[in-house]
Amino acid sequence: MKYILDEIIENNRKYTSEGNVATYIPELAKGNRDDLGVCVIDMENNTYKSGDYDRKFTIQSVSKPISLALAIMDNGKENVFSKVGMEPSGDPFNSIMKLETVKPSIPYNPMINAGAIVITSMIKGKDNDEKLDRMLNFFRRLSCNPTLEVNKDVYMSEKITGDRNRAIAYLLKSEGIIDGDIEGILDLYFKQCAIEVTVEDLARMGANLASYGIDISNGERIVSEDIARTVKTFMVTCGMYDASGEFAINVGIPSKSGVGGGIMCSVPKKLGIGVFGPSLDKKGNSVAGIRVLKDISRRASLSIF
Repeated sequence: MKYILDEIIENNRKYTSEGNVATYIPELAKGNRDDLGVCVIDMENNTYKSGDYDRKFTIQSVSKPISLALAIMDNGKENVFSKVGMEPSGDPFNSIMKLETVKPSIPYNPMINAGAIVITSMIKGKDNDEKLDRMLNFFRRLSCNPTLEVNKDVYMSEKITGDRNRAIAYLLKSEGIIDGDIEGILDLYFKQCAIEVTVEDLARMGANLASYGIDISNGERIVSEDIARTVKTFMVTCGMYDASGEFAINVGIPSKSGVGGGIMCSVPKKLGIGVFGPSLDKKGNSVAGIRVLKDISRRASLSIF
């Protein structure tokens, strides 16, 4: 596997020049567009890494499936999906259009920003400090990494420039979808997106979802089988923004991308994969990262379809 990953990284590194790092969050503009790394973890806890696998980056939208799992644990599926839909939107991840044109104004799914903000608002805790502690501890447990922390520079950069997310959140509150203090909810959401990870962290989370919620390192259950299945289903249908259908055809692996360049993949009962490549296409997905996943899926026959 290590030899295969080395070959795939080498063959696809050239594609990093076809995209650009995200600039709408100023701190992300400091990323190196030439970085490309991958980690694969199987159900026997064997770990394989290649390329720039030691780079740290912020999780961004890859956090959305994880916060969704926590929100369901806190509130139950019925309550969560009374406020967030289950269908692909077909729009960019930060679109506001359907919140006004479609009634009732619930977000189409938890993988777009509007839906993710609603999900974050449902995390339980007496105040934001407790909510953040619970969130961080859940991410740490699922990644088996007790050192995960929020990158404060990226968090502040997102908070200062996050006016579009503010517009989304205030519109959701005006429609009665969100309760509570909007600035507090957004503060928690920005911190959630700014959690710093590596490809191994993403691969570990993907592997524990692939095992239907059981920690492959010790056999302990982290989330229920039903929650793990629900999360992976959203990753298939909505996880790659408005390129999810194309990705399903070409790669066929439940995956979630983020504008930090990360992609988390979960191949049921087989593998967790983490990829990092901050050079993005116009839809916000890692250009070379998708190429890497396409090659891994083809070489190892990983498509679930």
